[in-house]
Amino acid sequence: LPTPPAQLPYVPQVSPMALLGKVTATTFALERPCCVFDGHADATDTVWLAVAFANASASFRNPPSRADVPPYKQLPTARSYMTLETAAAAYSCSAPDPPVLRVGSDTACRDQGRQDPCNGPLPSPGPYRVKFLLMGCGGPKAETRWSEPILLRRAASPSTIDPAPAGRGSAVVVIASILASLGAVLATAVLGALGAKVWGSLCRRDLGTDAFIRRSYRTHHIPPALPQPLPPGCGCSPPGLC
Repeated sequence: LPTPPAQLPYVPQVSPMALLGKVTATTFALERPCCVFDGHADATDTVWLAVAFANASASFRNPPSRADVPPYKQLPTARSYMTLETAAAAYSCSAPDPPVLRVGSDTACRDQGRQDPCNGPLPSPGPYRVKFLLMGCGGPKAETRWSEPILLRRAASPSTIDPAPAGRGSAVVVIASILASLGAVLATAVLGALGAKVWGSLCRRDLGTDAFIRRSYRTHHIPPALPQPLPPGCGCSPPGLC
């Protein structure tokens, strides 16, 4: 009988990193299992990811060889498949860390007719359970525990969409239009006030120049004094000649 694979304590989980689209309607991002298989893997071994519906994980059986790996296209009927075949060295402690492993990212799998393992989009919200399986030339060598159930996002039905946001959107458009009109009026008023101030300043400057040019500094005309008649006895000099 084949030797049962070693049971590893590692539990796969959705990546704890803050990622955009960590869980979508057809995919989810797993934490990379770093250092999990060190001490069990050889240079030629590979690590697989087994994906199963949560209620079918207990009945999943490890394939005895690579040729018996359940393919993606049998998921609707077999309720499980295996994917993400990777060299065991890629998960060693000394390997560079890829950020995450995304399950369900290969959209071309739906059109493939071959039996090759594929990482195709998940067909329903699930929930799903996953585990990593280390396989060598003689079959499975070590495996992790199954993950907790992973539930994907559900697409909203058109009948459940609230039409209220559309009304609120129209109200926002009206308010934005009013604010824009008020802004235009305010800008016009400010420009008009500035223009009037500048124009008044120019006019005062011109009036000051004309006043300076036209200003007269002529003194009042004082007529010359007429000669006054001399009093009698005051017209002869020296006295006694008149």
